Amino acid sequence: MNKFYNGIMGLVVGDALGVPVEFRKRDTFTITDMTGYGTHNQPPGTWSDDSSLTLATLDSMVKLGKVDPADIMQNFFHWLNDGMFTPYGKVFDVGGGTRRAIARYANGKDAAKCGGKTRMDNGNGALMRILPVAMLPNYPEKEAELLSVAHLTHAHFISDFACRIYTAIVENLMNGMKKEEAVFSGIEKFKGQIESVSMLSEFCKLIDLEWLKRTFVRSSGYVVDTLEAALWCFLNTNTYRDCVLTAVNLGEDTDTVAAVAGGLAGIYYGCGGESGVPDEWISQIPRRDWIKGLCAELIFEN
Repeated sequence: MNKFYNGIMGLVVGDALGVPVEFRKRDTFTITDMTGYGTHNQPPGTWSDDSSLTLATLDSMVKLGKVDPADIMQNFFHWLNDGMFTPYGKVFDVGGGTRRAIARYANGKDAAKCGGKTRMDNGNGALMRILPVAMLPNYPEKEAELLSVAHLTHAHFISDFACRIYTAIVENLMNGMKKEEAVFSGIEKFKGQIESVSMLSEFCKLIDLEWLKRTFVRSSGYVVDTLEAALWCFLNTNTYRDCVLTAVNLGEDTDTVAAVAGGLAGIYYGCGGESGVPDEWISQIPRRDWIKGLCAELIFEN
């Protein structure tokens, strides 16, 4: 349970750090601690759609003991329409692709067919919530189930590829690999496709990520940018705190980049202590005991 909880709490805290400055341009602000209000006028510690959809996914996995995309989508519907899986019972942030997918579902479309499939449907809305499935031990159906969950809202090949790379790195961290080895061996698994498939050429910067300067790191809501920025922050810092603060201070999609990076850093550094998720940040997270309980209850049949 420990690494699972650490990853989830790492994501939630990273999300909460980024919420007050979401959409702000790089180098127009500096975040050094948990703050509040700002962009969405929410109190300190408030988490957003990144965490809500991650926790909605986890809730279904806990309830059923398996990955059931249709049940997960029903949770997404209740999140958007009823405020379930939110800090205070109200949704204040939702991505366009996710909103459109849930609307299709509400209008009777099969959950498996709701995700956008065009080149324009490559926001980070699947990547930001895939961590609960990514952290599961490997099993024969895992990748197919992972992509089925991703496709609830985002079903294009580029988004899929980002989720697969992230999952490979998560699996390496769950298996105890050191940070650099976990990241680069995860990327190496897909290097041949990155170099040979023209549609994947934008992932090329991942191959030389350790040499990338901050100026060239993009932190938008485009899924390739989010993955690139999150991995860059994880690689170039040595504590959870520094990782997520670096992510937030990149600007733009601050909450999602910090959530994606924070999930990795939470698994790697743990919670508490000098390098882990700071206790004083966890103490500001609403519904933290419920989150901890969800992680403790997960029993997966595979």
